[in-house]
This record gives sequence, C-alpha cells and structure tokens, in this order.
Amino acid sequence: MLDIIKKRRSIREFEDKEVEDEKIREILNAAMVAPSAKNKKAWEFVVVKDKDMLKKLADSGPWASFVGISKVAIVIIGDEELSSKWVEDCSLAAGQIYLEATNQGLGTCWAHIREGKTVDGENAEEFVRRLLDIPQKKRVLCIMALGYPSYWPKYYGEKDFDEKKVFYEKYK
Repeated sequence: MLDIIKKRRSIREFEDKEVEDEKIREILNAAMVAPSAKNKKAWEFVVVKDKDMLKKLADSGPWASFVGISKVAIVIIGDEELSSKWVEDCSLAAGQIYLEATNQGLGTCWAHIREGKTVDGENAEEFVRRLLDIPQKKRVLCIMALGYPSYWPKYYGEKDFDEKKVFYEKYK
C-alpha cells in the first residue's frame, strides 16, 4: 500500500485514451468505503464523460483547466443536511479516489470548487450546480479529473519524510 501512496501524484496532463467503466466503478467503490463521521456518508458523485461538459467544467476555477483535457471527471457533492462534517467526509472520499485511481494506473487531480470562484469571478459552486443540475441544497466540494497520465512524475521517497514536522508526546 505504501508504494501506491508514494506513487500518487496530482496529474494534470492526460493521454487521449478513454477510461474503462470498470475502473471508474472501482474508483467510486473506493470512495464509498472512505471513513465517514457517524457513518453518515454525506457524499454523492456525478461522473462526467461528455467532452463538451468537461470543457465547461474547466472554467469552474482559475486552476481547473486540466478538467477540460481529462477523459472523465468525478464531481464530489456533499449533503450538509445529512452531516455537518460533509467537508471532511467528502475530502476523505477524494483521498480514496486519488489512491484507487493510482492503483488502477490512472492519474487524477483535485479541482477546488467549494467557496471558490470561476474564471469569470462567479461562485464556483453555483456554476457547477447549474451545469450539472445539482439541487441547490447540495454542496460541491471539488472535481476530480481522471485519465491515463501522459507521464508519471517521480515517486515520493524517503527524502520526503520531514522529521522536523513530527513531535512525540508534546509539541516542542
């Protein structure tokens, strides 16, 4: 498992190759077994494969252009009526998406939506809700762009372990 964790990188460049439905299902399966506050599982997912919609979603933020060149995107939606910890729940699901995508030989990257602005300065959540017909009472945390990476960056290694960030027993 540590090998997959160290291989995981944010990938923003993808090959022109479709992602198999079985891989998407496995990634969603991993997301749905993420830890959840009081097991509320306050998440929902919209899978987007339509090229035109992916290009529109790329305008959801100033650093989301990679969504437009991905082959599929998973939009992570939270239900704050179900759980006040929806951000944490959805973030953990996104982490599982990162890891299972890597395990499946795919790359992914988080495009932030919650409390963000589009390239035109519009509320990013409202923008994504409107594009995907998401109910107003639901929250949009992020978009996870997926695809076969055009290259794999160097894996993380021992040099990435920073002993100065670790404290034992008390913060010193």
